[in-house]
Amino acid sequence: MPGPGERAAQGERIIIFEHDPRWRLLFAEEAERIRRACGAAIVAIEHVGSTSVPGLAAKPIIDIMTGVSDLAAAHALIPAMERLGYESAGAHGVEGRLYFRRGAPRSHHVHMTEMGSAFWRKHLLFRDRLRADPEMAAEYAAMKRALAAQFGTDRDGYTDAKTGFIERCLVAAGWRD
Repeated sequence: MPGPGERAAQGERIIIFEHDPRWRLLFAEEAERIRRACGAAIVAIEHVGSTSVPGLAAKPIIDIMTGVSDLAAAHALIPAMERLGYESAGAHGVEGRLYFRRGAPRSHHVHMTEMGSAFWRKHLLFRDRLRADPEMAAEYAAMKRALAAQFGTDRDGYTDAKTGFIERCLVAAGWRD
């Protein structure tokens, strides 16, 4: 599920932080900024990724998923996102989305995708499964800590090593291709 766009710059040590309740507030503030900048073109905005799961340890990067009705037309939103301080990275290796990142060190990722797309549904299903299953969330947190120690600064290795767990979680939540 994660793609290369979610990976921070190589060379930065992967650090997993205890959950911070302020992440929810940082999401809400940023979602409002995006709504104001992009207007009605944004149909929905969701907080996804590990920072969206209460109690889950995470890298302190707020993942925001914005739903649009037409991804091709959403390219017109790139200048508005750039005015908010985001760097546009196109699909960045993940079909079905536009990817934006902000901050140095990285603070926010925005994944712009069509409402109802496989990308949209998988991210919500994964988030909701972790929110509903504290044991699975705890297993994921422990795995992320171990992988961060194992991979150090290798973001690609860290991200790739999580794939099996994410796929297992999605299947347990009812995902079918």
